[in-house]
Amino acid sequence: MQDTKTRYGFLSRLLHWGMAFLITWQFMKFFDRINEGEHWIGENLASWHVSIGSLILLFILFRLFWAIKQKNKRPQPDAASRIAVKAGHGLLYLGMLVLPITGVMIMIGKGYGLDPFGIELVAGSENEIAWMAAIGSIHSLIAWALLILVAGHIAMALYHRFVKKDDVMQRML
Repeated sequence: MQDTKTRYGFLSRLLHWGMAFLITWQFMKFFDRINEGEHWIGENLASWHVSIGSLILLFILFRLFWAIKQKNKRPQPDAASRIAVKAGHGLLYLGMLVLPITGVMIMIGKGYGLDPFGIELVAGSENEIAWMAAIGSIHSLIAWALLILVAGHIAMALYHRFVKKDDVMQRML
């Protein structure tokens, strides 16, 4: 369960791969830009966007708590790449945290309310909250930035596996 200096523990790996799955699902929302979402992905996967985003917000809060708790037990990058690795992971965590928060802000700010999985947490309203909608409007921009960060994260994992041939990727598998 616990992380070690050589490998991430079960819970860290479960959170990593569970969030990878949920975030990949969330990226399906980009397909709404094709034919205004009138296709299988838009009708079956993207329709869960608010619910999955709410779940990701809970996961990232728990994941941050868990990462802080495991901080001194986790595998550490080598000294030469430490700053880049910490910056990359920090930006990933920031994106995973800010993206659902801005999603909530745009939903409430535009008066849509918030009802993940059909559970009404905030009722819809005819009144918009301009400042929330304004901050929430960066949601899509952050999604694109997170997509680029995720692609970079995957590329670096593959680089470590197939070019450097070290055990970095194995720590999370």
